[in-house]
Amino acid sequence: MISLLLAEQIGELFLMILLGWVLVRSGLLRSEDSRSLSVVTLYLVSPCVMLNAFQIERTPELVKGLLLSLLTAVVIHVVLFLVVTLLGKVWRFRAVEQASVMYSNAGNLIIPIVSAILGKEWVVFTSVFLAIQVPLLWTHCRILLSGERQVSLRKILLNPNILAVLAGVVLFAAGIRLPELLTGAMEGMGGMIGPLSMVVAGMLIGGMDLKKAFSFRGIWKVTALRLVVVPLILLVLLKFSGLSALAENGETILLVSLLAAITPSAATVTQMAQLYDREADYASAIYVVTTLLCIVTMPILVGLYQMG
Repeated sequence: MISLLLAEQIGELFLMILLGWVLVRSGLLRSEDSRSLSVVTLYLVSPCVMLNAFQIERTPELVKGLLLSLLTAVVIHVVLFLVVTLLGKVWRFRAVEQASVMYSNAGNLIIPIVSAILGKEWVVFTSVFLAIQVPLLWTHCRILLSGERQVSLRKILLNPNILAVLAGVVLFAAGIRLPELLTGAMEGMGGMIGPLSMVVAGMLIGGMDLKKAFSFRGIWKVTALRLVVVPLILLVLLKFSGLSALAENGETILLVSLLAAITPSAATVTQMAQLYDREADYASAIYVVTTLLCIVTMPILVGLYQMG
């Protein structure tokens, strides 16, 4: 049932991608204009969603669920690092390929999907996953694509998404509820994350030669790893690890983590590749191809997770 709801929700998001494509193809906007929308999504809308997600009543069951979500996110990223590093040595991955396989587009895609198919109360578990992924994006991924070895702790701690999660956790632990005027405004902002993210994706696709995107050498290997091979490894691990027994509704909590891990390649990888002039065209192609194909792979993987 959830896999069918997921397919329907992804289908709706893809219609939004089509609207972004139309904006560029009709000449109303340029593909480069998507950067401004990306900034709004990444630094304003996403933090609102994550902070507001923690504005819920603290219960022992919920705390256990959050700890399970945290453990699962750590396990997933450790497995991703080991698998990608091993495969990277065997197949001699370029930096863009390694980053694209390891990092999923959880920040842009998973929040609207989880909210739509499971309910807003489950968004808090996506925030825990992002609390692990975002620092890695700004450390490990940045090192991969920039070639630099120095990491700015200040930039990580001052990232609005990290600040939002930290503030949300503090307020949640202290049992402090923000005024309804503020939470209502954040909820309204958060409702834009799906449409904005998909319009940005459509604008990127609109400015790209799809024939060229599909012709990059190695793109199908990266796509298969990001959408099929790595997700199957994680699916088997989560389904048979016994982790679901550690908290109430453990299977659904693990499903949220799985959904976050099996999305297309992260849009942040494309943005960093552009920033550091590291095969930005190839990174964009991987992002576009994996985004187009996830409408098929994600519902199938969720269906496999629910079997038995």
